Amino acid sequence: MKENKKLGLGSGVAVCMGLIVATSCLVSLGQGSGLAGKSFVLPLIIVAILNSFIALSFSELHSIIPNADGGLGQYMLVGLGPWASIVSNLSAYVLVSFFALSVELSMCGIVLNELFPLIPAPAFSIFIIAALFIVNLLGVDIFAKVQNVTVVLLIGSMFVIGVLALLRLGTNAAIAPADIEAAPMSSFGDLISLSALAFWLFIGVEFIVPFSKNLRNPRRNVLLSMVIALGVLAVVQAILGMGMTNYVPLSQLQESDMPHVLFAEKMFGKGGGIWMAIVSVLASISTVNTILPATGSILKGMADEKMAPSIFARVNKKNVPYGGMVLILVVVVGMIASGYVNSSGLINMLLAGSCFWLASYILTHLNVLVLRKRYPDAPRNKKLVLGGVPQIVGILGNIYMIWNISPVMDDRMLIFRLFSVLFAILAAFAFIWVGVVRKSKPFEPVPIDKLNADIGVALPEIKAVL
Repeated sequence: MKENKKLGLGSGVAVCMGLIVATSCLVSLGQGSGLAGKSFVLPLIIVAILNSFIALSFSELHSIIPNADGGLGQYMLVGLGPWASIVSNLSAYVLVSFFALSVELSMCGIVLNELFPLIPAPAFSIFIIAALFIVNLLGVDIFAKVQNVTVVLLIGSMFVIGVLALLRLGTNAAIAPADIEAAPMSSFGDLISLSALAFWLFIGVEFIVPFSKNLRNPRRNVLLSMVIALGVLAVVQAILGMGMTNYVPLSQLQESDMPHVLFAEKMFGKGGGIWMAIVSVLASISTVNTILPATGSILKGMADEKMAPSIFARVNKKNVPYGGMVLILVVVVGMIASGYVNSSGLINMLLAGSCFWLASYILTHLNVLVLRKRYPDAPRNKKLVLGGVPQIVGILGNIYMIWNISPVMDDRMLIFRLFSVLFAILAAFAFIWVGVVRKSKPFEPVPIDKLNADIGVALPEIKAVL
């Protein structure tokens, strides 16, 4: 079988950006800018730094367990055991994908329906995910070409629109500096609390891990791809967010369901709305094109270690693990077609899912610290250990963001209750699967040498400190 070409650093950066830049992120950017004005740059910078810490942790885990299709699941397996592995992977990377893709594609369909009202919004949404499902079945080469073109057009458009807005060069008149409203959240404490909202603008950079074996020089490019992606996105999103406040009153940015489209129309008129609609479509393509193959690889890695049904381990002639992709396709299409995606409860489900994602980041940092103690001689970059400070700060920062998942206390408590119910279901499933199917102890880690041997990696024997 002909081997796929290895992906370069540019493709690695495109993969990292793929999930991060979504239509929902453009909405969060607009609403955050409406709440804090140009000062929303501060929480953007804080979260970019916190997520650079998670990049360090994932990079270290990758260095000692390369070629891990399951990513976080296999890392957890050698650190915290199979129970934590199943719960963290299914919650953060499967359950959340159902809700995130449904919302993302639904929003994209609504934008396209406004341009082409004769075609129902769900039809656009289903067409996009079905087309990208077929593209990804054709292998990593086609995936990379689509991803590279999409991300260049997407980030390029965001940067150009942002710079023009910041310089007040739109075809319509900008708001005079003296007439810009005072931001309702301007104190330092308020700005820090908005980090939970800003988190959505940088989440998912670690999706490069399932693609790492397709990268050239992965030991270097996994970390470099994540850091470059975070840096570029911090700059582009800061410029675009500040530019929005020059053309849209802050109160309208806060209240709009599509603040990015409102901004583009106020800046360039109808043509601006069409431009932003194109950006929204590119964002959705980028997100779906990242999640589909990554989820397939994640579930394959779990199935290889008997942490998921064996059907997810199957691959096609292009060596593409399609089981997870089929699962995502069926569930997302079902949610869109049923109309459930438009219900108010879905947003709370999505926020409860983001709590799982943040919790998985906390466990990832903890996993790094555990493996440093257990395997001190493992092949990691000692210069990036930094005394464990990135991991400790990352854990504290993510706990803070979970607590501030919603600014309204009643909504926050509802989200926490949903989180607790979903966690209880996943926890019970994981206990049953580990005990009955896998026939192993839930918290007994797998030796790192055994896991590396299972995934075909030949490293010098790494002895554990018991």
